[in-house]
Amino acid sequence: MSDAPLGVFDSGVGGLSVLADLRRALPGEDLLYLADTAHVPYGARPDDEIRELTARAVSALHARGVKGVVVACNTASAFSLGDLRSRFDMPVIGLVPAVKPAVLATRSGVVGVLATPGTMRGTLLADVIREFADPAGVRVVRAVSTELVPLVEAGQADSARAREVLREVLTPVAQAGADGLVLGCTHYPFLAGSIRAEFGEAFTLLDSGPAVARHTRRVLTERGLLSGREAGGQERFLVTGDAARSAPVMAALLAAAGMPVDGMVAGGRVAGGVYTDGQINRAAPLPRIESIQT
Repeated sequence: MSDAPLGVFDSGVGGLSVLADLRRALPGEDLLYLADTAHVPYGARPDDEIRELTARAVSALHARGVKGVVVACNTASAFSLGDLRSRFDMPVIGLVPAVKPAVLATRSGVVGVLATPGTMRGTLLADVIREFADPAGVRVVRAVSTELVPLVEAGQADSARAREVLREVLTPVAQAGADGLVLGCTHYPFLAGSIRAEFGEAFTLLDSGPAVARHTRRVLTERGLLSGREAGGQERFLVTGDAARSAPVMAALLAAAGMPVDGMVAGGRVAGGVYTDGQINRAAPLPRIESIQT
């Protein structure tokens, strides 16, 4: 049993979607979230740079006494898990694209995967396609964008530009007959509203958050690291960039993920990471965020 915090890391604010799933699965755990906002996005960076940035971020969490780390970033998971597990004597849990449930659910025999260039380039996605899709005869149609992560980071997940980019990259997936869409980046669940606005119910949307939250609970239980509390876990937030700039976007995304800052949603409804008028309410209560260097 351990009351030390659990670390959660992402290149930016997208991992808040996983944080929300972890909170639902682990209500008694203290969660320490680190967003490497000084270096987001990771997707187009060289492989070695992704590994180095990820190791620095996890080192910063380790130095703050976490009992384990969830790498809530598909790109970092694709390139860094083996390296991290060799460096740190604590559980390091990564993300696997939700190809398996998409294969099990498809009726058309075609599924789409929306991911960053880094995730597409890594071996992890290819491995799960080979393990689950290929034996089932399921065709996987890939869609990639470098623009979607920055849009979510800017609080524009529900913007006209986000819908335009999604229309461009996902129309070929829809035309191929895909009935399931794997959201291969933790930023992308915040685009669900925009995807629905453009494509209706054409796709079942699948992401890795709930599965990684269940797996994290199993790992902590097996290693005797689960908190003794059944509820009341707290969240703390770290960023490597400008905390004041990140706070309004993080507040809106937390609300969209079902974790509003107390009193935050007053006078507006959050949808897809922004208020429905397309603007972040910068007067709303904000999460307390500390800016650090890694």
